[in-house]
Amino acid sequence: MENPLKVIEGKINGFIWTLAINGVVLLLLGILIVWTDFMLRLVMGVLVIVVAYVFFYSAYKVWSFKKDLEKYLKFLK
Repeated sequence: MENPLKVIEGKINGFIWTLAINGVVLLLLGILIVWTDFMLRLVMGVLVIVVAYVFFYSAYKVWSFKKDLEKYLKFLK
């Protein structure tokens, strides 16, 4: 049986890395915005896709965390 705190720590670390990488991508997209109108439209489209990805990934991570937490709470009862 895995240590529940190690599992939770691993999931939180993965979530932190995902947010950091998405932040870097958004920073690069922000830099690209200042060039041309075409780049602005392209970057805005990609920005919407990245934000949608962040929401879907966050929902998956929260669901996964909830599932693991329920599993360990049932084990502790």
